[in-house]
Amino acid sequence: MELNDGNLQTLTEFMRKTLDPDPSVRRPAEKFLESVEGNQNYPILLLTLLEKSQDNVIRVCAAVTFKNYIKRNWRIIEDEPNKISDPDRTTIKANIVHLMLSSPEQIQKQLSDAISIIGREDFPMKWPDLLTEMVTRFQSGDFHIINGVLRTAHSLFKRYRHEFKSNELWLEIKLVLDTFASPLTELFKATIELCQTHATDINALKILFSSLTLISKLFYSLNFQDLPEFFEDNMETWMSNFHNLLTLDNKLLQTDDEEEAGLLELLKSQICDNTALYAQKYDEEFQPYLPRFVTAIWNLLVSAGQEVKYDLLVSNAIQFLASVCERPHYKHLFEDQNTLTSICEKVIVPNMEFRSADEEAFEDNSEEYIRRDLEGSDIDTRRRAACDLVRGLCKFFEGPVTAIFSGYVNSMLGEYAKNPVVNWKHKDAAIYLVTSLASKAQTAKHGITQANELVNLTEFFVNHILTDLNSQNVNEFPVLKADAIKYVMIFRSQLPKEQLLQAVPLLVAHLQAESTVEHTYAAHALERLFTMRGPNNSTLITPTEMAPFTEQLLNNLFKALALPGSSENEYIMKAIMRSFSLLQETIVPYIPTLIGQLTHKLLLVSKNPSKPHFNHYLFESLCLSIRITCKANPTTVGSFEEALFPVFTEILQNDVQEFVPYVFQVMSLLLEIHTSSIPNSYMALFPHLLQPVLWERTGNIPPLVRLLQAYLEKGAATIASSAADKIPGLLGVFQKLIASKANDHQGFYLMNSIIEHMPTESIVQYRKQIFILLFQRLQSSKTTKFIKSFMVFINLYGVKYGAIALQEIFDSIQPKMFGMVLEKIVIPEVQKVSGPVEKKICAVGITKILTECPAMMDTEYTKLWTPLLQALIGLFELPEDDSIPDDEHFIDIEDTAGYQTAFSQLAFAGKKEHDPIGDAVSNPKILLAQSLHKLSTACPGRVLSMLSTSLNAEALQYLQGYLQAASVQLV
Repeated sequence: MELNDGNLQTLTEFMRKTLDPDPSVRRPAEKFLESVEGNQNYPILLLTLLEKSQDNVIRVCAAVTFKNYIKRNWRIIEDEPNKISDPDRTTIKANIVHLMLSSPEQIQKQLSDAISIIGREDFPMKWPDLLTEMVTRFQSGDFHIINGVLRTAHSLFKRYRHEFKSNELWLEIKLVLDTFASPLTELFKATIELCQTHATDINALKILFSSLTLISKLFYSLNFQDLPEFFEDNMETWMSNFHNLLTLDNKLLQTDDEEEAGLLELLKSQICDNTALYAQKYDEEFQPYLPRFVTAIWNLLVSAGQEVKYDLLVSNAIQFLASVCERPHYKHLFEDQNTLTSICEKVIVPNMEFRSADEEAFEDNSEEYIRRDLEGSDIDTRRRAACDLVRGLCKFFEGPVTAIFSGYVNSMLGEYAKNPVVNWKHKDAAIYLVTSLASKAQTAKHGITQANELVNLTEFFVNHILTDLNSQNVNEFPVLKADAIKYVMIFRSQLPKEQLLQAVPLLVAHLQAESTVEHTYAAHALERLFTMRGPNNSTLITPTEMAPFTEQLLNNLFKALALPGSSENEYIMKAIMRSFSLLQETIVPYIPTLIGQLTHKLLLVSKNPSKPHFNHYLFESLCLSIRITCKANPTTVGSFEEALFPVFTEILQNDVQEFVPYVFQVMSLLLEIHTSSIPNSYMALFPHLLQPVLWERTGNIPPLVRLLQAYLEKGAATIASSAADKIPGLLGVFQKLIASKANDHQGFYLMNSIIEHMPTESIVQYRKQIFILLFQRLQSSKTTKFIKSFMVFINLYGVKYGAIALQEIFDSIQPKMFGMVLEKIVIPEVQKVSGPVEKKICAVGITKILTECPAMMDTEYTKLWTPLLQALIGLFELPEDDSIPDDEHFIDIEDTAGYQTAFSQLAFAGKKEHDPIGDAVSNPKILLAQSLHKLSTACPGRVLSMLSTSLNAEALQYLQGYLQAASVQLV
């Protein structure tokens, strides 16, 4: 694409169309931009637009498009084409910092993100001057520019907070510190001086305080991995200024807004974070400063109001105290009973209260409430921080703290009992206190795994939790109901089974509650209970125990999806999936009704997929319906196809990218169930599956390969007779996959199915070309994964067509090639083959080479006979990886980071391990013994003399064992 006005104009028009609410205008425009983004100069045109366009909306749109383009394409992936040309990369890096700093804030943020994405890949090695360019801008004195630099530095360096230690990381941080630490400190001091100069100028203060907050965030990132020498030497400068800022109270910066944290609160919150980091990780160096920070932060806590705007500050301040009280040598600060009482009374209890803001969130913003309360992202809530402080204090003072709080809990429950309608919040706080006191260790999989012995969880459950769950009106006191459900969920590993069984029908009833939080918690609690393990690895709660509630459970789960706010509730859909998996064949009578509801839901969400987890569990539930029903009666597969194919057709025709990999997996599952020949409806789709565009998306590759394998398994003869012209297309797919290090194993899966199932005459003309392609790849890049797959492939070929055919095809490519492959690849590498089926294929294949290939007995290949036998015995006897995967019902369907980044594997579309040799060989060791016996009778004396001269003693001993087990001997 040329850099000219015409192209800029075209781009502007298409950008405008991408903002159109009408999909018939928007979609084609998006497709157009997608089609041209591979062209050289495309990103430069976007940068020109965002710099020079007269229309502000277009400028912002260009900035967002540019950032997303960089996000998708900047990383160079091995074996895949470089999506941004080198000249474009150079131009972008040369101009982007200046552009970012001279743009308005809205655009600046987008470009700043783009810089950090590029930096993650290219900095420091391929972008060495980035930092110096940024640091020189500190001198500009213009805080719009300075804040742009600070914001970009923050997005570049914040990954240091969660990266694993490595030499590369240390070298990068050292480089950053050498360039950045000193100018940052000077800027920090200068900014504080400016704050004093402009103490009465509110506009100046706003800019300066946002700079100080960014500087404090950078301090945190740069100090996270280790205490840098520079910061240790300058600790006095940083800490005394941090302390002054913590105690500063400038009336001009106070806000009337009760919701949004002001600049002062944001800065103080970050300083609490920084000091907590030092107290935790560098306590020795930080010790002289600690007492004054404890005092300052205590005063902050006692004086902060209950308004939402102080939440982050209060929770970070409490987290600071929590990190301090856990350290053995600060223990003395908390030993006094009065101190403990004071902390409990003034900090913990007030911050556990359920405020009107929490109530509003519970009712009106349930998704956010659930995210914070259930998924543990409530790191910045007061309650979570107070809970952590209780745990921290219990480390050294469990007895006294439990005693203090037991008093509070009893008085709160007493207040509630006097007047439940008015005082229900007291009970809510009491339950929260008990939970935080009792919880010592927790995992997502098992809930609380270690509890405080001083708290009687079962007694509390019977006296205070069951009463709420038993209440006839599920809509009364929804917060307390949600608390009660959460209690069951959290303490599921601590409560006896009979109490959990008592809770199940009550939880099922709560699925009908109007409150989104309440019915979501009920669904989540049931899903977690269904994954608990009982004795001998089965589920704790059995289908038989669920029988009385099955119908109610399924009804209520599907009805819950119709409740306002829950039409795409991922917790409910996950509970549906887990219920199907637990109940197995008991759901068969309900499936005809339920499959209709699931396909209707699929049709609706495919119009605009927005909830990745919900959609994933929806497809898992479809797979379970199919598997469970067809296991009982395979002929029902047709009725599933009738229900699903219209929706699948629509998804494929509209190219709903997020769903296409799922559709292929479900289709594979359906096709694999068919027992007779391949249905016509599948054959009509076959040519479309070979279109190159489908194979461009990495997420499509595994499910497409599996689907093609299913086609080959069920319809190889049909393909050979009625779609023979498609065989080159099939081999083209193999060629594409084999060239990629990431996907070569998928290419082998496909080729192994072709070898196993396709009629010999239909592929005979292509065989030599297949081997040549494999050799070319071996020469260009030989990886362990490739070698293992290659080994399985050549042995499968030998099993299918015979050892002579294998030797002849190698030697037809190049004389003596067969010997080279054995010597350089098979003998030294066969030990790397893993997996029982793969090992069996190699064992049978090598046995055939040893005993059914005349060239091994009387040519120069003979010298390889004993080493090959030795390698085979090694394959049998050297240690095997015996780890077994988790039973799929217990698999926690992992959070997929989103669509398309990776292929989202459906656990319940699982493919059974296929053994191409099957029962023809049950024990490869016996086969080896029998084949050697047969060979030795054909040429008496030869085999024995070869063994006695060059097979090592240990291998010989093993071989004697095989011969004895097979009741044969060599002659």
